[in-house]
Amino acid sequence: MSKIQNLPKRNEVPRELTWDLTTIYKNHSEFEKSYDEVKKQVHDVSRLKGRLGQNAEQLLSVITRVLNLNRKYEKLYVYAQSASDVDTTNNDLQSDMDRVEKLGSDVGQAQSWLEPEIIALGSDKIKQFTQDNPSLKEYGRLFDEILVNKDHVLPEDQEKLLAGAATIFESPEKTFGILDSSDLKFPEVDDGSGKKVRLSNGIYSLLLESQNPTVRKNTFKAFYSTFDQFQNTLASTLSSEVAVHNFEAQTRKYNSAREMAMSENEIPEVVYRTLIQSVHEHLPLLHRYVALRKKILNVPELHMYDMYVPLSGKPSLKYTFDQAKEEALKALSVYGPDYLQHVKEEFNNRWIDVVENKGKRTGAYSSGMYDTNPFVLLNWQDNLDNLYTLVHETGHSMHSYYSSHNQPYQYGDYSIFVAEIASTTNENILTDYLLKNNSDPEVIKYILNSYLDGVKGTIFRQTQFAEFEEFIHTSEQSGKSLTADFMNKYYLKLNQKYYGDDVVSDPEIRLEWSRIPHFYYDFYVYQYATGFAAASALADRITSGDPEKVAAYLNYLKSGSSKDPISIMKAAGVDMTKPDYLNQAFDKFERRLNELEKML
Repeated sequence: MSKIQNLPKRNEVPRELTWDLTTIYKNHSEFEKSYDEVKKQVHDVSRLKGRLGQNAEQLLSVITRVLNLNRKYEKLYVYAQSASDVDTTNNDLQSDMDRVEKLGSDVGQAQSWLEPEIIALGSDKIKQFTQDNPSLKEYGRLFDEILVNKDHVLPEDQEKLLAGAATIFESPEKTFGILDSSDLKFPEVDDGSGKKVRLSNGIYSLLLESQNPTVRKNTFKAFYSTFDQFQNTLASTLSSEVAVHNFEAQTRKYNSAREMAMSENEIPEVVYRTLIQSVHEHLPLLHRYVALRKKILNVPELHMYDMYVPLSGKPSLKYTFDQAKEEALKALSVYGPDYLQHVKEEFNNRWIDVVENKGKRTGAYSSGMYDTNPFVLLNWQDNLDNLYTLVHETGHSMHSYYSSHNQPYQYGDYSIFVAEIASTTNENILTDYLLKNNSDPEVIKYILNSYLDGVKGTIFRQTQFAEFEEFIHTSEQSGKSLTADFMNKYYLKLNQKYYGDDVVSDPEIRLEWSRIPHFYYDFYVYQYATGFAAASALADRITSGDPEKVAAYLNYLKSGSSKDPISIMKAAGVDMTKPDYLNQAFDKFERRLNELEKML
């Protein structure tokens, strides 16, 4: 409690450690003026329905007016979100955010007719209009992105029916969310100091890192005892979610839910298949790491609850925020002077909200839109983990900066598929830098252990999830009932396959599927694994010292959504339809595993 009591109030935080939102609006009255303008534009845009097919000039006028509305709304959103996130106790700021979110719903409804009308217009008519008015050329990819799904858009009455059922389709995920965050009551356990603590998702993760094996075991068993009691309910919610995905895919004439989810993001299914196949081929590396863990922990049996305890002590590396900025600039210097110049802009021009204060939201993120700076929220602590967070979020911000400064508004954002690559590439580069510039064996062991755990948790574990997700969707599609027992048996077998014979697959782990929120996100988790592996390969290219490879990477940052994600990554030097980038990531994992084995 003392830490919470000692936190400064928002108005006590030094100005230089806060982000400067006056670069969006000079004051609150400017925000209110823009809010009123957007409200009026919402009304005006809603009246454009039915006009874009009249001629080329009307199509251009409609598109530019809709995009202008979105652009102005995004500034409102960034301003309100950024202001409210740093002081959630301020009712006025929360009220602003609530109003902006409600306005966002109105913005969406005002243009809901746009995509169906473009699809109805068709590619031939759009080509003709583009010849009539060449200014439409700059929206060519925007039209293509809409038209690519034309075979999967239903007649208007059926689309309305599906839209009306949206809240029904969302109910399995909502029910899981309520269960997970509110209704599941976890037991108390001893935290190792004689103190009883009630388990939660966060406390569970912390206690699994305990050096006391009894604490880890009791925590694991107590935590899963709750999921055991509710396994049939949780099977029902997940089964319903999978059925929704499969129903929509069938209704929209896709072969599978996976095809639908991936085609909407312009990702070929071969990316998914290649990931799983490559991970299968490299499971012996994970088994080696598990065996090393068993050896270092010196236990007769290694259990699933032993997989998160650090293999080395935390180093005494401390970084003030100013020291961390200096280290980040040194590590990121491999990108060259232009990249560094923009990182310095971020550091020196108050793009970052640095320290924790009362009412500030937890965690860290990079946020910004086309006409704002890419702001970074931190809750700074003077340690190595926070240095990693700084370079991670800076990776996102530089991606946003380069995209918005090199693309027109309509292509100034980027796909979720490539979003984590820029941030994780920075993490890889920081790891390379720290390993080269530290002589303390304890620091090196800690960094190697953290890196290997990162690969375990991001490439191997997320691919395990992706494989399970594919299994339950194809099973439901073929008519099988997704009961708790059915999923438990498959998940336990899959877990044994991934972690190998050196770890006991405790019976509780069969229930792990029941607590993973990402299974409700419709083929999302695989992107964590592909993104991490791509970042690893890109970091190797950048640190090679070849200026052409650095230039190719910077061009990826500049590309926004001007091309499909696979083409953008190919130009950067990574073909994500082939296994080479995954093999490179596993080669690096093996090299660093060899290093850690020698040191321990």
